Amino acid sequence: MKAFRLDELEAERAANDGAYLQFLREKNMSVGLYALNAGDTDPQQPHGQDEVYMVVSGRAAITVGMETTQVARGSVVYVPAGVAHKFHHISEDLRVLVVFSPPES
Repeated sequence: MKAFRLDELEAERAANDGAYLQFLREKNMSVGLYALNAGDTDPQQPHGQDEVYMVVSGRAAITVGMETTQVARGSVVYVPAGVAHKFHHISEDLRVLVVFSPPES
């Protein structure tokens, strides 16, 4: 078993001065913590893997392809591989668990 605590992952992510911390990588998936602060611009480009986002804190909008929705704690969003997507209008610091399948390259 591998078990993680969000507060420890957030501290590790912050200590490494990055917006993204991959903390689990297995044969068929990888999982990371993505952080954007209120007012930040999301620099993401489309990925070659399917993704699932689960918002653990914060508020923002996300656009996936041509669709936009509001997200907050508890929101789950699926993004198919190769589809453009961005968080925007980030009104509260955003922390998101990201699952890539297959694992992020």
